[in-house]
Amino acid sequence: MIQRIHIFGASGSGTTTLAKSVANVMDYPHIDTDDVFWIRTDPPFRTVRERSKRQELLLQALERTDSWVLSGSLCGWGDFAIPMFDLVVFLFVPSDIRMQRLQKREIDYYGSEIENPDDPRYETHRDYLDWAAAYDTGGLDMRSKAMHEKWITALPCTMIRIERDSTLQENLKTILKEIVPNNAAAGDI
Repeated sequence: MIQRIHIFGASGSGTTTLAKSVANVMDYPHIDTDDVFWIRTDPPFRTVRERSKRQELLLQALERTDSWVLSGSLCGWGDFAIPMFDLVVFLFVPSDIRMQRLQKREIDYYGSEIENPDDPRYETHRDYLDWAAAYDTGGLDMRSKAMHEKWITALPCTMIRIERDSTLQENLKTILKEIVPNNAAAGDI
């Protein structure tokens, strides 16, 4: 049975939302790499945790239980976890859709004033969106489609690629068919 699932993709592709849904349906814990990669700050996502400490925290989280759904990218720093995966799901959503989602998420979180060049958070906001937009064309030296495609080649487990703009329910159904192939309930999601 598939018990250890890793869902990853570009920022804004829906990995966390999908992972939480799979975890909820399967009654597995959800682990997000952001929770170990970043030190909690206000505003968030400003300070990267030291590599060995994040590896230690991730390993502790993964070893806490036999079943889990892990979301987020861990290419390079978290490769020690690859042998633990039963299933890996790669989400790829077209750039224009991802960027619209990220823009909305930023405004929902910080308010529309973040779009004002006079706002002190404006440059950080623009830098983040520029970084996220570079996913499709970036090289192996950054979180990019090229890096993810290369990383996929080292995976010894079952792999699902979802490369389209699908609803959460469609993506959930695709994954559940792999996890519990003979479960008619997967079709009812």
